[in-house]
Amino acid sequence: MTRLIVAMSFSLIVRVRLWRQCGGFVVRKKKSISEEDLYSLKLSSIWQYFKGESFAFWMICAYLFFEYVRPQLIYPAIDFLPWTQIVLIGSILGCFSDKSVRWVSSSVNVLLIAFLFVILSSSFFAYFPEISYKNLEKYYLWVIIYFLIINIVNTRKRFFIFLSIFLLSSFKLSLSLSMYWAQRGFSFTDWGLMGPPGFFQNSGELSIQMLVFWPIAWAFAHSLKPYVNRKWYLVLMLMPITAIMVILGASSRGAQLALALQILVMNYRYLLKPKVIISVGVSLFLIWSFLPEEQKNRFETIGEDGTSRQRILYMENGIKMIENNPFLGVGYFNFAPYYEKYFPHDVILGRAELPHNIFIQVGTDTGFVGLSIFLALLILAFNIARSFKAEGCEQNQSMIGKCANLSLIGFIVAGQFVTVTYYPFLWIHLALIVAMNNSFNIKPKRKKLKL
Repeated sequence: MTRLIVAMSFSLIVRVRLWRQCGGFVVRKKKSISEEDLYSLKLSSIWQYFKGESFAFWMICAYLFFEYVRPQLIYPAIDFLPWTQIVLIGSILGCFSDKSVRWVSSSVNVLLIAFLFVILSSSFFAYFPEISYKNLEKYYLWVIIYFLIINIVNTRKRFFIFLSIFLLSSFKLSLSLSMYWAQRGFSFTDWGLMGPPGFFQNSGELSIQMLVFWPIAWAFAHSLKPYVNRKWYLVLMLMPITAIMVILGASSRGAQLALALQILVMNYRYLLKPKVIISVGVSLFLIWSFLPEEQKNRFETIGEDGTSRQRILYMENGIKMIENNPFLGVGYFNFAPYYEKYFPHDVILGRAELPHNIFIQVGTDTGFVGLSIFLALLILAFNIARSFKAEGCEQNQSMIGKCANLSLIGFIVAGQFVTVTYYPFLWIHLALIVAMNNSFNIKPKRKKLKL
């Protein structure tokens, strides 16, 4: 046995010496997936990278898919489990086993938590606290989702995959609905275009998702242009084109005004150049030409029809509510019952609804305290996108930040006509820009292999 051990030891020493002389053994590893492989939209590489990712990342991507596509409602056969809740719980549990998950610091985090405390305080002191408590999940769930996204989506590759799912989910809506609108001859209907049951079913909310979607899709297509062939680029450009078609066909006046403003802001630095003046003019002319006559007539009756007059009353009386309850408002989600009790003579459409204005909603929900935090969130989001810088993205970083802010402008302008404060638009947007800023600025630690 001793001879055997000595012989094995001698053999091992010889092999080590040979290994050193030859420069060491060649360790065969699986080919790593580079960022360029992902940017080139090589589906096999994307899938290979995705399946090698952590459980937490799988779950947060699954959440985005179930929240935006809603397959469980499109196909009732699979609607036997609360899928979004399950994948969110999976994301939380997955964080404990994902060693790459690290706390991401941002001023947005502080403001979101502060806004949560204001909502809790407003609910406690509300005129109708039971209504406030029933609706608390409409905000605190977004806080949870926000923190899950920014802490799990923490690398460039993860961000690319996550953003791609966001865009594909929106593109699925825009492509199918734009084709449906074309098939009916671009005609006008009172209900416009409708999405699947959920956040985007109503034409107004659907239009806002398209307003948020198309500038990001535009930046995505142009950023990937150097990496993909012409066919892929044309497919990518279908995303913003079909999104704009949905906005035009959805019959939402607020969203169409927001779209026009987005186009003007997108080109405001070059408006004095003849080519830009012509291109913007042609774009606005084509948009106006695509609008059905009935939709054009709706712009002529702004402020005169019943819907417009009711929303004007909501705004006027909402301002009075904030003035009379300046600190914490009338209570979280208390606008409608408070309005019916104290302004019954100004209910002209049968019953009071939400105020159809994001600032009036926040102001009546949480007073000037909450409204100040909300405005600070919007300003901070603009600044993060505007100052976005990343190594390797120098040529596109200005466009990326600009398009992110165009999305936010679309939400704010259209939000003056619908009540969408606690819809996913703003909260997912905040998560995306914080995750983007963190993912593209973090420098991975390089470990040296010691032999």
